[in-house]
Amino acid sequence: MNRINSLFSKLHRPALIGYLVAGDPDKEESLRLIETAIESGLDLLEIGIPHSDPIADGPVITEAHGRALSSGMTLDGLFSLVCDLRSRSDIPVVLMTYFNPGKKVAVLSADPSKRRTGGALLGDRIRMNYVYGGGVYMRSLATRGSKTEVPEVIQDAIAVVKAAGYDLVLVETAGIGQGDTAIVDISDVCLYVMTSEYGAPTQLEKIDMLDYADIVVLNKYDKKGSEDALREVRRQLRRTHEKFDVPMEKMPVYGTIAARYNDEGVNGLYAGLLECIDNKCGQKFVCNIPEDRASHTSAVRHIIPPDRIRYLGEIAEAVRDYKK
Repeated sequence: MNRINSLFSKLHRPALIGYLVAGDPDKEESLRLIETAIESGLDLLEIGIPHSDPIADGPVITEAHGRALSSGMTLDGLFSLVCDLRSRSDIPVVLMTYFNPGKKVAVLSADPSKRRTGGALLGDRIRMNYVYGGGVYMRSLATRGSKTEVPEVIQDAIAVVKAAGYDLVLVETAGIGQGDTAIVDISDVCLYVMTSEYGAPTQLEKIDMLDYADIVVLNKYDKKGSEDALREVRRQLRRTHEKFDVPMEKMPVYGTIAARYNDEGVNGLYAGLLECIDNKCGQKFVCNIPEDRASHTSAVRHIIPPDRIRYLGEIAEAVRDYKK
């Protein structure tokens, strides 16, 4: 039994749980404060990893993170601090984190401008209005007069966020057609999202992005015909990239259901994208998703099987015909 389970199995009162940010104001003083808190009667200690908490947790914790980072606290320093603490006390310890520590991500989303009015609905910004914290920055841009799927200022926007110290820049284009590949000129890794509704298999030959995409996502995998589409897209990708020695199921094509929480296909896509970024760019991101929760395709679970989607209508029609 671990220390936390052991604590609550023996404790017959509310637990006294303390929270301190590692390295605030520095490592030595932080360790002294932790020991003082333990001597005051704590049952369990939460140690915050600097910059792991969003700003929504309040200015006091945010300022503590800033002091810890200014003192030079790192992940290695934090684990060293915990090892020092463990040699002096057996109190249960929980490390608190939300984001990938030390990595900052910028998201630049492009939405199309309407030709008649010149305006643009920045829908991505509306859907991602809960992005807070210093680890993630999001900005929506209109394509305006670029006449492509990316704004003319996208290179400048990328330069700004890179200068601001962001480790990973995600650029989402406006919806593209069969011949649009402008994103290839500004990206290191290309990810192409599509659905199974592309028409006949021969239409895949017209999709220019399949020649350049490092990863292909077949979203809405719960739709009828998605399994056939997945097979055709894998075959097309293997042919265009001339990877005939790679097994079909190992091709970087993922079937996902993005609308489903904790979807296996989305988890597998996330792990595959991090691996691709590491291989092509040398940027290492840690993926902590368990292997049993990640897959190349989503598990399709139907409340009503597709071939019975109209079963209530069929019953109603049968009753009406009977009454006639």
